[in-house]
Amino acid sequence: MIQTERLILRPWRRDDLPELLEICRDPRVMATIGPPQDEAQVAAAMARQQADQAQYGYCYWAMEHCATAQVIGFCGLELQRPPMPIAGRTDIGWRLAHARWGQGYAREAALACLYWAWTHTPLDEIVAITVPSNTRSWGLMERLGMTRVADADFDHPDLAAGDPLRRHILYRIDRPTA
Repeated sequence: MIQTERLILRPWRRDDLPELLEICRDPRVMATIGPPQDEAQVAAAMARQQADQAQYGYCYWAMEHCATAQVIGFCGLELQRPPMPIAGRTDIGWRLAHARWGQGYAREAALACLYWAWTHTPLDEIVAITVPSNTRSWGLMERLGMTRVADADFDHPDLAAGDPLRRHILYRIDRPTA
């Protein structure tokens, strides 16, 4: 568990499904990610994150608002697997309920995750991906100190040719020096 001033980042619980489902069904949230997700897709994603937590000690954690105990999104780390072009690298990612956008929650959570990664893992770098049109996300990556790796753009293997969300850009941040 990671706690910040306003957030708790923690492993997923089964009773988190309704709140995460609401976020993942919102077309505004999913506009630069993919189509809104149904209950089976969200439950499967939660199960993958629970398995990652058990295997690696980290995942995209539930982002719980301290004052309300409401799950308002997720933020964390994920080891990327084939067929992703960044397989073997650890990605930082986030998703936030639309009503919470623009309030600094994603940045607060991401900074806490980066600090946790540097103090609890041997990772030399962390990467992040998004689509070029997701200016909010890559803007946050830059505010976190990440830099774009322009020659590492790729087509997401799970998306069909012609899908406007297929092209992805890559950002990275190296472990801070002492």
